[in-house]
Amino acid sequence: MTMKRNIYSLLALISILTSCKQEQKEVTYKSIEIPLAKKVTKELTIHNDTRTDDYFWMRLSDEQKNAETPDAQTQDVLDYLGAENEYLNKAMNHTKELQTKLYDEIVGRIKKDDQSVPVKSNGYFYYTRYEVGDDYALYCRKKVDENSKEEIIFNGPEMAKGFAYYGIGNRTISEDNKLMAFAVDTVSRRRYSIQFKNLETGELLSDNLSNTSGSATWANDNKTVFYTTKDPATLRANKIYKHVLGTDQSDDVLVFHETDETFNIGVRKSKSKAFLAIYSSQTLSTEFRVLDANNPNGEWKIIQPREKNLEYSVDHYGDYFYIRTNLDAKNFRLVKTPINATSKENWVDVIPHRDGVYLQGFDLFSNHLVVQERENGLRGIRIINWSGGEHQMTFNDPAYLAYTTSNLDFNTDTLRYGYTSLTTPSSTYDYNMNTKEQLLLKQEEVLGANFSSDNYVSKRLYATARDGAKVPISLVYKKGMIKNSSTPMLLYSYGSYGSSSEPTFKSDRLSLLDRGFIYAIAHIRGGQEMGRDWYEDGKLLKKKNTFTDFIDCAEYLVNDGFTSSDHLYALGGSAGGLLMGAIVNMKPELWNGVVAAVPFVDVISTMLDETIPLTTFEFDEWGNPKDKTYYDYMKSYSPYDNVEAKDYPNILITTGYWDSQVQYWEPAKWIAKLRALKTDDNLLIMDCNMETGHGGASGRFERYKNTALYYAFMLDLENISE
Repeated sequence: MTMKRNIYSLLALISILTSCKQEQKEVTYKSIEIPLAKKVTKELTIHNDTRTDDYFWMRLSDEQKNAETPDAQTQDVLDYLGAENEYLNKAMNHTKELQTKLYDEIVGRIKKDDQSVPVKSNGYFYYTRYEVGDDYALYCRKKVDENSKEEIIFNGPEMAKGFAYYGIGNRTISEDNKLMAFAVDTVSRRRYSIQFKNLETGELLSDNLSNTSGSATWANDNKTVFYTTKDPATLRANKIYKHVLGTDQSDDVLVFHETDETFNIGVRKSKSKAFLAIYSSQTLSTEFRVLDANNPNGEWKIIQPREKNLEYSVDHYGDYFYIRTNLDAKNFRLVKTPINATSKENWVDVIPHRDGVYLQGFDLFSNHLVVQERENGLRGIRIINWSGGEHQMTFNDPAYLAYTTSNLDFNTDTLRYGYTSLTTPSSTYDYNMNTKEQLLLKQEEVLGANFSSDNYVSKRLYATARDGAKVPISLVYKKGMIKNSSTPMLLYSYGSYGSSSEPTFKSDRLSLLDRGFIYAIAHIRGGQEMGRDWYEDGKLLKKKNTFTDFIDCAEYLVNDGFTSSDHLYALGGSAGGLLMGAIVNMKPELWNGVVAAVPFVDVISTMLDETIPLTTFEFDEWGNPKDKTYYDYMKSYSPYDNVEAKDYPNILITTGYWDSQVQYWEPAKWIAKLRALKTDDNLLIMDCNMETGHGGASGRFERYKNTALYYAFMLDLENISE
């Protein structure tokens, strides 16, 4: 009797403490004045349908954002964003200690004086390394000769001094190894300036190329580069210029202008160094034109004229171009064609199309062809000897990512590849393609707390979607986790553009796993995990499959006893933020908390406005709402247009004022509309970083402050404060 009384007393005490803690948390944000945005009604009419947007006024032009003195509208926007940031700080103030602990924990796992695996190219080993305390890398090289001295060719910490944001673009070396072109963005709008450095003297050349996409491609004469510029309004890469060192940018020659606003362009070099290539691409079509790299003033030649629904990519070996294409091959095939007869009627199969295998990519070597393929949702690597024979590389984890990387040397039998899984840190190997012997060059070090992969369990599951499709789920948790309805779970996905959500290792995720969370990835349609059909079934007029797949995966995990809706969280960013916006409208009661990072939520208004970056060449992904069929379908799922008066889960939204991919006003309008209409008193907060864009902070560690905020948001909802 005494024992029972003691147990009841203990349970009562726990209940009191828990309720006090919950009450304290509620008071933390429920007593704070909520920032309510003013309403300025604007009617948007098309197809005889009118949408009312009370927050359209939040949109500012680049000119307004860059003006030295803000006008009245700009000031209103800045005041509102400031009010949201102030509310966030007050509402989450009680988690500051936890956020600091999480941040210190996350960066504490990262090796501070780390160095990348050297990559061999043209007589040098190139690598990056970090020194303790630095947010930015030193970019270095050494001659392949023994006992060669290190050259620091780009000093990230020194160059980034004094900048709130410092984005480093591509660095390319001239064929004589004497000059480097490097690109820098100090605004976070992905508009880079390209400069040049003499690597023998350390001198910066006077040449400066502005408004570029971030890379320069060298001709073989060591003085001519080709680069891409952007439309200043839409930020679409639309022109290729030729620049000769020592001349002014105003004298540069326009060699290609992509006038079709649905296409994006770029320029690169073949692995053989024999050809330069300009590519024009959209979701459903590509076109390549090539030039002899030894003749930068020559004529560019089209490989195969563009056709709708024809995609291809090109590399060069010997007397042939090798082409990965979807011509008569939904899952792509590999063909070759003589360098002087390149149109599609000359294409001959090297690897034919296969229904169950998606051809992801290929690497050319003097003695081998290496192909990356995806089967049953997982990427594999196949080695084919040009003289005959082939083999498949094998891996043991139930869910993993294997990929070829940094294979710049053509005349070698050694393949450089990377491997990671949900329990295996990122690893780099050299693999002998003849003997199958491999050497682990480096595995990401996880510092502190005696990390071991053996302490974690990874699984591959399949949920049945409402239309019968089998959707893979990869998940990881700490060994010893007890599967029950009170276990917290974070479910992540992206699900757009054919981009696959890979089951990779992230050391920051340990901060959740070690506190009892399960982390899961839903490999939903819209990605390309299960082949090209998987992508086709999750875009345009089938886009809702992306959202329902995610919901069906969540319900499968709940019904199978992994968690419950009281402890289930969702995370997605950018187009994955669209996913978050859709699922909270469609199934708000399924989630306890949702994190929507830089979310694309105002689908119709953005896709109707061709002056907004990214709009025009994404019509084949989302559809063009000027067509009523697509307009009606978009309107049925667009997160912003479907906010209504009902209960929503706890939501954390992030954005960047200078975001060029998803403009800040989309999440800002979304949270304003949610505040005005939602009927619950759950937490709704937004973090608007006034100094960054789509990718967040530029430093190595600064970005993890956002991660710490995400985790503190979820852990606080679980009443976990340590």
